[in-house]
Amino acid sequence: MPDKSSGAPAAGPPDPVALIRTRGYTVLLVMVAIIGVPVSAAAFGFLALVSELQSLTYHDLPEALGFDGTPSWWPVPLLAVAGLLTGPAVRFLPGTGGHKPAEGLVSTGAPTAAQLPGIALAALASLGLGAVLGPEAPLIALGGGLAVYAARLVKPDLDPGAGAVVGAAGSFAAVSALLGSPLLGAFLLMEASGLAGMMLGVALVPGLLAAGIGALIFTGLGSWTGLGTYSLALHEVPHADGPTVAEFGWAVALGLGAALAGAAIHRLSLFLQPRVERRTVVATAVMGVVVGVAALVYAEGTGKSGSEVLYSGEHALGPLLSDSAQYSVGALLVLIACKSLAYCASLSAFRGGPVFPAMFVGAAGGLALAHLPGLNPTSGFAMGIGAMCVAMLKLPMTSVLLATLLLGSEGLTVMPLVIVSVVVSYVVTLRITPPPAAFAAEPAGR
Repeated sequence: MPDKSSGAPAAGPPDPVALIRTRGYTVLLVMVAIIGVPVSAAAFGFLALVSELQSLTYHDLPEALGFDGTPSWWPVPLLAVAGLLTGPAVRFLPGTGGHKPAEGLVSTGAPTAAQLPGIALAALASLGLGAVLGPEAPLIALGGGLAVYAARLVKPDLDPGAGAVVGAAGSFAAVSALLGSPLLGAFLLMEASGLAGMMLGVALVPGLLAAGIGALIFTGLGSWTGLGTYSLALHEVPHADGPTVAEFGWAVALGLGAALAGAAIHRLSLFLQPRVERRTVVATAVMGVVVGVAALVYAEGTGKSGSEVLYSGEHALGPLLSDSAQYSVGALLVLIACKSLAYCASLSAFRGGPVFPAMFVGAAGGLALAHLPGLNPTSGFAMGIGAMCVAMLKLPMTSVLLATLLLGSEGLTVMPLVIVSVVVSYVVTLRITPPPAAFAAEPAGR
């Protein structure tokens, strides 16, 4: 419709098909493909460094100090040190250590070059010393920031729109293999970004290209170095029979329970976050002690390893499912309580991603319910993952895929149950979650 004030036609939205046909878009795809190689290699190096730090601090260091194995109290002082290292990076370096995990997995654009060191240091101190968070959020930020930085070295006058696409592609490349499939990482970023319609395709094609290249780089480096790919995978998945009426009932119950548990974790972490920010360094160390004490209580109370409470839980999911018969209902309930408390403390103060701990807490909850009649452990495991993920992330498609693709062929069997549990959890979560204004952060002190 003409603009009556100027007499000129009003500018409409850009035509996605016309954009894709331009020479500039082809150049952008080539640039993304080239930049995806070093960004993927950097992401692989970051995950390798996190893994080495975890091994060094929880295995090599206790042995070097003369202990026979890792003492159950070891995480308490070590997580306090993690807080003393993370706090200054958050408080004093540009970028506040990156995205605040208590606020969910949201897309805030690529960080600047000046913010990258602070994000990397905060994430390494958090993840490497046992905070209950995953590496996905730092990888998304670092991948996007490195990609834009590299693109602007080559083309200083890079258009802001092209820069946003390059940044998104860098994030795709960085998480390409982390969730077990480049497609899963793509869905995660698509839902988190809120893109839709034809413009989604414009941004998605470069991202998928970068993700495919990233997955190849991860596989190649994993084979060449012997370190593996740091990819989410289950190697032993017990058989699940076809869904029953009873299991559909359990899907509703699990969805409801996960929504309530997720709301409690979310509210507590958001309640703690502004209080941590008032005295960032000291309070982050205190939250580290809380995480360590939760691991100590679980180890002493159940006789199992406190490492099941620490870290993201990504590598503990497989043993939890394959050895589920060795966990009593009591042990699983203690694990859920301790992991959830450590998750809350980590969300409020440390830097990392919220995905993997949500998966672990949900999986443990589903396995606990599987001790009751009418629920297969594999079905409960999958439904718990999906329902808890959507309660914490509010990304329904990603939550269904995380819970089903992880199980391989068994995932197709349990998918109807997972969908029901995810839908119930998602609807209930949206109904009981207060508006963002209710969680307005108080001014942070020094």
